[in-house]
Amino acid sequence: MDAASTDPQQEIGQDTSASALAAARGGDETAFAALVEPHRRELRVHCYRMLGSFDEAEDLVQETFLRAWKGISDFGGRSSLRAWLYRIASNACLDALDGRARRVLPHHLSGPSDAGEALLPPRTDVPWLQPFPDRLRDPVGGTSPIEPVGPVAPRDAEPDAIVEAKETLELAFLAAIQHLPPRQRAVFLLRDVLGWPAKQAAELLESSLAGVNSALQRARATMREQLPERRSEWVAPQEPSAEERAVLRRYMLAVERADVAAVAELLAEDVRTTMPPWTLWMQGRDTVLAALTESWNPESPAYVGRFRMLATRANGRPALATYVRGDGESAFRALAIGVVRIEGGRIAEITAFHDSGLFPAFELPGELAA
Repeated sequence: MDAASTDPQQEIGQDTSASALAAARGGDETAFAALVEPHRRELRVHCYRMLGSFDEAEDLVQETFLRAWKGISDFGGRSSLRAWLYRIASNACLDALDGRARRVLPHHLSGPSDAGEALLPPRTDVPWLQPFPDRLRDPVGGTSPIEPVGPVAPRDAEPDAIVEAKETLELAFLAAIQHLPPRQRAVFLLRDVLGWPAKQAAELLESSLAGVNSALQRARATMREQLPERRSEWVAPQEPSAEERAVLRRYMLAVERADVAAVAELLAEDVRTTMPPWTLWMQGRDTVLAALTESWNPESPAYVGRFRMLATRANGRPALATYVRGDGESAFRALAIGVVRIEGGRIAEITAFHDSGLFPAFELPGELAA
């Protein structure tokens, strides 16, 4: 069970000091920052799970701290500072989600495309899911305190609970939770992901115990319908295995050399590739290879250019930062962050987020020298 699953109604002295709190109440911004900054990482993850957007999660953490600063004089210490911040963050997220459409990936909108299908303009009107950099999930030099190490809700105690720690930042999990109405989403995250007791979740959301329990049961039913059938086979987030590293190295070299045959050896037969904000997506090795053959051929009208790649991590998975250099360009420019799922020594899925604005969050350069 992670740290957030301990009783939020702990004594104030366990997560802050009376002197620092008194100074913050007196208007000391430095003391306030010292109180709230240790909670930034876990609040960012919580907001990301609520919103499905890394950019908006960053904004909502700032909004949380702003609301906390304005209300610090009213914080009486009846709950922990941490619980109080979660309350503010959850309500800020609920405000942000009011009237919003759910975030999606291309395969949620339409069926797969053919290799020769024209690439329509990107859909900037669609609220797309975004990746989350693993470097911001785990604290420097240790294991993340925000993720539990086993099943969040014990199966013998709560047989209807369905969430495992290994999956709560998976893109499939993020996509599934988008199907929940905002308040159900908040209840589900607090209860089945963070492990909060029902009473504290009800207090945080200013709801009744019966209301929280009812929302949780509805949320669990929806999640069962939306999560992939093979989710029990997912591995826990961890450092890439030797096999995964070898597959990634071979894939990176093959892409940089525009070697379609070498890529073919690395793709699963039913591989899926998506690239938001384009709605076009492909299913199956033959279809993907046919598209690559065209886009990597300098004589083709669909030619994209040459590529360079850097390895990174996102959403508990291996990821690849892709850079492209078109004809006449002097450097490789940031193109996409691709989250990679590897199964049985083959690449089963690549979700390539074409958004160069994400690169700074991964501490990646915007350009690479040719």
